[in-house]
Amino acid sequence: MPSANQSGTVSPGGTWKAGLPVCLLGCLLPVMLVLNGCATHRPVFYPNEHYTLVGQQVAQREVAECLQLADQAGAANNKGGKVAGSTAGGAAVGGAAGAAWGAVKGDAGENAAAGAAAGAAAGLVRGVMRSGNPGPIYKNFVQKCLRDRGYEVIGWK
Repeated sequence: MPSANQSGTVSPGGTWKAGLPVCLLGCLLPVMLVLNGCATHRPVFYPNEHYTLVGQQVAQREVAECLQLADQAGAANNKGGKVAGSTAGGAAVGGAAGAAWGAVKGDAGENAAAGAAAGAAAGLVRGVMRSGNPGPIYKNFVQKCLRDRGYEVIGWK
């Protein structure tokens, strides 16, 4: 069975190496960022009298205005903090798992580093995917703004 090498690559036998998480970051992160940009959560309206009167185009313009007001008021989502926290958490879990595996197999340091890198990559992807979910303060602000304009928000999608 091939062993880990210092270059951080996949050996001819196809086993996991420390460089794989770096490849995952470089390859998957741009894809995740694009998908996250497409997955922004927005309010869903009940088709009450006001919504029916103004139509979907006006309603979506007013959603954009309320989202902007929420950002300006400081109710922003703190997406960077969520992503960073998820990345750090993934690194900690991955490092601990790698060290435990290394203690059994005899190379705790190298396995801890590889585990931390893999955990950070997984945590980063998880954080990017979840960062599109607005926080409760942000949602409440936007919903109040829309309610004041005559809309009934029934959820977020």
